Amino acid sequence: MRIAQIAPLAESVPPKFYGGTERVVSYLTEELVRQGHQVSLFASADSETSAELFPGCAQALRLDPDAPDHLPYHILMLEQVRRRADMFDVLHFHTDYLHFPMFRDLAGRSVTTMHGRQDLPYLAPIYASFTEYPIVSISDHQRRPVPLARWAATVHHGLPHDLLGFAPHRRRDYLAFLGRISPEKRPDRAIEIARRAGLPLKIAAKVDRVDRDYFETCIRPLFDPGFVEFIGEIGEHEKSDFLGGATALLFPIDWPEPFGLVMIEAMTCGTPVIAWRRGSVPEIVAHGVTGFMVENVAEAVEAVGRAQLLQPEAVRAVARERFGAERMARDYLALYQRLLDRPEAAAVPAMLPAANPAGAAAAAARKPA
Repeated sequence: MRIAQIAPLAESVPPKFYGGTERVVSYLTEELVRQGHQVSLFASADSETSAELFPGCAQALRLDPDAPDHLPYHILMLEQVRRRADMFDVLHFHTDYLHFPMFRDLAGRSVTTMHGRQDLPYLAPIYASFTEYPIVSISDHQRRPVPLARWAATVHHGLPHDLLGFAPHRRRDYLAFLGRISPEKRPDRAIEIARRAGLPLKIAAKVDRVDRDYFETCIRPLFDPGFVEFIGEIGEHEKSDFLGGATALLFPIDWPEPFGLVMIEAMTCGTPVIAWRRGSVPEIVAHGVTGFMVENVAEAVEAVGRAQLLQPEAVRAVARERFGAERMARDYLALYQRLLDRPEAAAVPAMLPAANPAGAAAAAARKPA
């Protein structure tokens, strides 16, 4: 199959540091190539891929001081895609709804994965106006605010099996927070949980410009030398050690998380996740198997002790079974084929029934890592 993957340009594919969407695009692209498909990647020129690369800009725009406005670069990239559209059987967009006006006549052989939150008031009119586009959600919960969209499938993210290392016998003597410093990610909760649980906390997180004041006024004053260690952004090669050495990953979100890639990264390292029961969390965390879902700080503190009883081998086995890149690519390929066979049948009007992660996880836990 001839497939175009169209990525955002804010980060390279994969990102050098923080970045979820572009990282997933990389995993999917490389797995599709591995499975023998002819894949082209539209992304920044500093991306690394085994697919054919069509650069949309010289470097990741977040790292380019001369690119304060990202929109022109995306418009030019989409024009590239438009000119080459006949080269591909399927166009897979990861650029939100930006391409909708330009590709309306090609919507029947396009797939659009929405990676962000959907509970925003301006999205409903967009979906109501562009009903031709088959849309993919990354969790069933993500699609709930806009049931009128043409949802074609839910495809959970997946990681390459050899991406993160596994050291089950290493000492796990701290709690981890990985991702982004922002009010909705609630690093303040993570600090409180760690303090009450009596374990050090290591924070590996990016601070965007929009969150700099929040970081300086609300989070930095909570740091306690010798107890809270702020590491800053880390790259892919550092995650195995960072996550693999933790007692648990804290995911104390205060927003409807569309997926939460860091959760499956931690579980793949054998590290359980303690997460607030919000957004996609019930679809990702198998309660009592790969971690614990909680409603408040007190429950999270209690879960820290319970997390220490979970076996890293079992946590990893479940993550590899449910969240592998091979499974992710297989899900997308099934959708691509359905589009090519019967474009008019690509949409599923009703939400797919939610999976039972605890049941599937328990079965997977019995398999060897």
